[in-house]
Amino acid sequence: MVDFRVVQQFYGRWARYYDLLADSSLVGPWRERVVESLALEPGDVVVEMGCGTGVNFPRLRNRVGPSGTVIGVDLTRGMLAEARERVGRAGWSNVHLLQGDATRPPITTGVDAVLGTFVVGLFDDPASVIDGWLDLLAPGGRLAVLEAGPSDRPIATPLNLAFRAFTRLSAPSSRRNAVSPAVALDERIRVAFDRIDARTAETIRDTLGLGFVRLSAGRRP
Repeated sequence: MVDFRVVQQFYGRWARYYDLLADSSLVGPWRERVVESLALEPGDVVVEMGCGTGVNFPRLRNRVGPSGTVIGVDLTRGMLAEARERVGRAGWSNVHLLQGDATRPPITTGVDAVLGTFVVGLFDDPASVIDGWLDLLAPGGRLAVLEAGPSDRPIATPLNLAFRAFTRLSAPSSRRNAVSPAVALDERIRVAFDRIDARTAETIRDTLGLGFVRLSAGRRP
């Protein structure tokens, strides 16, 4: 099971430095791609689960405009504090932050879009989490998920060793005790993406970054 206390402590310690990687020039294009897959329009309400420091907020707000709403949900106070500073500096009155568990998000139903980036891999039951996120959507709303996992491309074989080491070091301690965090992560991503395929229409799947980064998106019928 996920120990949310451990998760809070781990990501809280890293909150101040999170953007060094999360908002880097390498990761930025992947974030652009997943936000693009939401097909947001001015006036939409979009919820980001596990929003972290709010790296995606500028991209989301640019698409929904001043008449739309961006809601960020995160479990970690430290991450939300950084996100709150970002929102304050930008003067965004239509970007709102909520502390909460993304498996039971404090959100009412009927939103236009839900986004999750590099968060589904934390959940023991990703299919149920995806179900919950889809149930928040209004008919026709879109869900998009971006995740990083081991690559199955031959060219990436040497890099998989580095990825496995990174996965073990960058995971909360409760995850490092797994036999192989990278293998467990890969399985959780597969389960989540299969559930998106099963429950949505106009499904998109894409791989980026030599196959280490995967995207799945779809529209609720």
